[in-house]
Amino acid sequence: MVYEELAGEEDEVELPRGDVTERVVRVGSTVRRPVHPPSAAVADYLKHLEEVGFGGAPRFLGRDRAGRDVLDFLAGEVAGDPPQAWAADDELLASVGRLLRQLHDASEGYAADRGFAAPPGSRWFRWPSPSSSESSAVVAEPAPELVAHNDVTPQNVVVRDGQAVALIDFDMAGPTARVEDVVNTATHWVPLRAPVDTWPGWSRTRQPVRLRLFADAYGLTAAQRASLVDVALARADRMWLSMRGAAEHYGGGWAQMWHDGVGDLIRRRRAWLVDRSDDLRGALE
Repeated sequence: MVYEELAGEEDEVELPRGDVTERVVRVGSTVRRPVHPPSAAVADYLKHLEEVGFGGAPRFLGRDRAGRDVLDFLAGEVAGDPPQAWAADDELLASVGRLLRQLHDASEGYAADRGFAAPPGSRWFRWPSPSSSESSAVVAEPAPELVAHNDVTPQNVVVRDGQAVALIDFDMAGPTARVEDVVNTATHWVPLRAPVDTWPGWSRTRQPVRLRLFADAYGLTAAQRASLVDVALARADRMWLSMRGAAEHYGGGWAQMWHDGVGDLIRRRRAWLVDRSDDLRGALE
């Protein structure tokens, strides 16, 4: 699918780089991104979301003359890295929970109809295992229920008038379970992390209250609430190994994050989850 350039779409404006994705630019009303192995699967997923009426994701418009993916540019405010204090607003957190639920509901049809299959010659993002013997300790992922974003960080949410309205950067989209994606999103937005790693202007004590707010906004069932803390603990174990594996096998930004101490951050998060587990479970009851 070739994108037909429009008049005036010549000037490129570099957009903030992510941890692992570079050379993303805005051209007029579009965003241009380098093609990578999951691109075809992501494009197929974005087309599905458009077809079912989910308005919280960019449309895939094709490939430009330079071979880059072309997507809609979604206007709004996006948090920086580290995210500013305004991103810690409770109403914004609730709106993220509602947007995530809308995405998951829109994605179930894709999962049921397509069986998580990526188009021929493409694949979803996958976490590699580390080369060491520690890889044998990887905790099994929950059985997939749908395809989802899998990286709903403050830097990947478009905000307008204090409300989350859209998600961007679907590079890590793929099969997952609802609670798994809920936990991943809450990790960044509640946030579920040790006080020493919590960003300036973000609460270091109200996490149980904010987790309840997020769970209520998403509409978690009683069973999902009961499993959430255990899922978070298992995910912390798995993510330490996954991030180490990505650093070893993918290099680049993944290796830089590992060098900068993301493995230690994950271990501090797990210790904090154990320490606050009763408070977190109680808030979800």
